[in-house]
Amino acid sequence: MMNLKPEVVAQLERVLSSVEMLLPKAVKPIDWENCQAANWRRHSFSGYLEPVKLTDSTRLDELLGVDEQKQIMINNTRQFLRGFPANNALLWGSRGTGKSSLVKALLNEYGDQGLRVIQVEKEDLIYISEIFSAVEDQPYRFIMLCDDLTFEMGELSYKMLKSALDGSVYSAPENVLIYVTSNRRYLLPEYEGDHLGGKYVKGELQQSEMQEEKSSLSDRFGLWVPFHVFSQDRYLEAVKLCLERWSAQYSRDIPWSQELEQAAIKWSHEKSKRCGRTAYQFSKNWVGKYLLK
Repeated sequence: MMNLKPEVVAQLERVLSSVEMLLPKAVKPIDWENCQAANWRRHSFSGYLEPVKLTDSTRLDELLGVDEQKQIMINNTRQFLRGFPANNALLWGSRGTGKSSLVKALLNEYGDQGLRVIQVEKEDLIYISEIFSAVEDQPYRFIMLCDDLTFEMGELSYKMLKSALDGSVYSAPENVLIYVTSNRRYLLPEYEGDHLGGKYVKGELQQSEMQEEKSSLSDRFGLWVPFHVFSQDRYLEAVKLCLERWSAQYSRDIPWSQELEQAAIKWSHEKSKRCGRTAYQFSKNWVGKYLLK
């Protein structure tokens, strides 16, 4: 064997180490029978699915004030699980109103019926075809979840998602649906100038070219499911439901009072948001203090 100088050996070792870093990470295939959720993790030029241990135990009946939204998503997901036609869905609206929690609750409800979830970050949507290839032959039904998604114009990941929803080269296999949550209805920032340039055609106002382009992605979702900030009455009803559940859990009666109501309203003002999350957080604070007494 050729004797190499120490400096040459050291250089070869550095080269091999660099090449090794670029190679795909060796990972075991996911055991989907015992794993209900995974994240896509980027590695060098590709990525891999990493199993996730479920820690969110949210159930559908725990989501407050979003009964209509729940029913829409339950029906769509059940259709999907049965192999019937179902739509990709955009869940949009104010933060804290239950968009992400609803998808997690669907997994908790239907995981034992073959539902699985793969969460993908915006930057990793460029690998969407690889993600589809990784699960298309599995005997399970997958929701590809993009949580809290927003784009800027011209991003490559925007174009890749648009192509997947369009049913083009990157179209999803029949066992994959795409659920997206966002604070933005069109997934893109909106400006006053976007609406300029609209034209009247036969008496009907048509969208401007900019608005048409911005709506082109969201239009590709079969379902638009809006989540809005609660009215004060709806928020207080959510607080009451939370208190009822805490009462049942601790076998203690937690009475409603004028003091409690005013405290709940003050809490929502400080949080600057009336929604299910705010009601739940207030109830935890109030009940914890009440039980300490």
